[in-house]
Amino acid sequence: MFLAVSDKSSWPIHLRINSQGFHCVFSNQITQRSEMGIEGEGSVENALLEEGNTALLQSGKDSEEKFTGDGSVDFWGRPSVKDNTGNWRACPFILGNECCERLAFYGINTNLVTYLTKSLHQGNAAAAKSVTTWAGTCYVTPLLGAVLADAYWGRYWTIAAFSTIYFIGMTTLTLSASVSSLKPLSCVGSVCLAASIGQYAVFFLGLYLIALGTGGIKPCVSSFGADQFDDTNPKEKKKKGSFFNWFYFSINVGLLVSNSILVWVQDNVGWGWGFGIPTVFMGLAIGSFFYGTPLYRLQKPGGSPVTRMCQVVVASLRKFRKKVPLDHFHLYEVQDRNSEIQGSRKLEHTSEFKCLDKAAIITDDDIREGGFSNPWRLCTVTQVEELKILLRMVPIWATGIVYAAVYSQTSTMFVEQGMTLDSSIGSMFHIPPASLSVFDVLSVMVWVPVYDCLIVPIVRKYTKRERGFTQLQRIGIGLFISILPMVAAALVEIRRLNIAKTYELVYDEGTPIPMSIFWQIPQYFLVGASEVFTFVGQLEFSYDQSPDAMRSLCSALSLLTIGLGNYLSSLIVTVVMFATTKGGKIGWIPDNLNEGHLDYYFWVLASLSLLNLLVYVSCAHWYKYKKAS
Repeated sequence: MFLAVSDKSSWPIHLRINSQGFHCVFSNQITQRSEMGIEGEGSVENALLEEGNTALLQSGKDSEEKFTGDGSVDFWGRPSVKDNTGNWRACPFILGNECCERLAFYGINTNLVTYLTKSLHQGNAAAAKSVTTWAGTCYVTPLLGAVLADAYWGRYWTIAAFSTIYFIGMTTLTLSASVSSLKPLSCVGSVCLAASIGQYAVFFLGLYLIALGTGGIKPCVSSFGADQFDDTNPKEKKKKGSFFNWFYFSINVGLLVSNSILVWVQDNVGWGWGFGIPTVFMGLAIGSFFYGTPLYRLQKPGGSPVTRMCQVVVASLRKFRKKVPLDHFHLYEVQDRNSEIQGSRKLEHTSEFKCLDKAAIITDDDIREGGFSNPWRLCTVTQVEELKILLRMVPIWATGIVYAAVYSQTSTMFVEQGMTLDSSIGSMFHIPPASLSVFDVLSVMVWVPVYDCLIVPIVRKYTKRERGFTQLQRIGIGLFISILPMVAAALVEIRRLNIAKTYELVYDEGTPIPMSIFWQIPQYFLVGASEVFTFVGQLEFSYDQSPDAMRSLCSALSLLTIGLGNYLSSLIVTVVMFATTKGGKIGWIPDNLNEGHLDYYFWVLASLSLLNLLVYVSCAHWYKYKKAS
């Protein structure tokens, strides 16, 4: 039954009465259901308005308290319930996945050159080239995984699919080292038969399937873990910073096991076991990831970020002669609460890169030709701001290249320096120089809880920031610390050379210098301390500052700096050798380090790190943090 009620206002009010109460309908739209009774015709409208507004606000408040505010959904596509999904309850499965996957990766990577030379009988140069080419590929494939995750599959399904490829690669690699027909015969004296084409094919198939698999996992898993914390909830946002610390801690747990136990198994038990154990752990990583599925919060993919950036460039070029309005509110943006990009919040307009704002200028042609539906002619402010954010982040990422070059010394020049030192403990046991990198890992495992549980609460009291330092401050502190291990390494080298001269061992390449290898511990420990600030800070920065629908891509671009840092390290060595061997000179880094000046090389890296820090401070001062509505 309908009852029409009206007063002097022009609003028609219709009441539909049933057993549950009535609906109040304004302009034929149902706005609220109520259980109240009708006391009188004159008071009905006011009562309805008051009751309707109160109930509507309460309903919105209840919904806000029940569901996340960042648009995340559960595995079945329903809005994520705060009490049942995400937060720390979902993180053990993600951290377990990362720990096992990194154990598997480093279990292959750490000793790969040894397998290539001793088992596949490659030469030193060929083996080094094979390893560096493969390692470089591992840092390029994340771009593919990132685009698939952001544009089409989402992070959950990208991790799931590429983890399966990863496991197949690990299994193939294990078979190539276990089945006798898939590996060459052992050497007889100094005679070693090279591996056949088929044996190489099986081995490298497994190796590059791993490279492809890690490309889908690396850019997604840290972002997927951070997705479990609601950005719109201050308490959960505070916890997100801690997640990145413990995420990096889990990486180093896997690294510690691979660099100690797995390397020993590979050298002393056999390569079948040495590759088989990481394969088992990769299986555990996949199991851990899938087991936590009911608890995960998923962000929907927002379409190709590369396409959206190209659309902004094309649209701005089309309107090259147009003038950007002084009031940015005249630029095009959808009026809905959410942005036009799936899974992304709206971004506030910024004043940098004004030429890109031309893509959001509304022209008569847009109105006349229906350009509102053509993103190659007209883009929203949010879409333009996505590209602006990426351009602002590039200089910050670029400063990470020099840092990565410094970090790479732990597996190159630090090891070569250690080879000349006394590595004995007593008369029976010798420490492999490469194993000293365990102090880098231990440093990270010490600094992560110290930073998270001690430093952050203390700094928070003074800065009033939830994470103590800003992300940029944290990265900058790490870049400063990265200067110190190069200084420490140079001082160790100066002492080493002085001892070599004292004992007249300058021209004796084979005899260790009577100086303990443990003098290197401070430089490894300082590298680990810098990682906790710089690498973890970059993880947090790349996730938090990237546009919502481009987080995997930004993680991949951040990872790319590590690969570029390794290439830069090789370039620096090449330049140093070219410059210091002119005129027949022996150079700074000869085969016999006792005749060279490796300390000068470390001073060069320390100087580059200082210069890089100054550049970073300038870039950080210029940088403006993202503002999302």
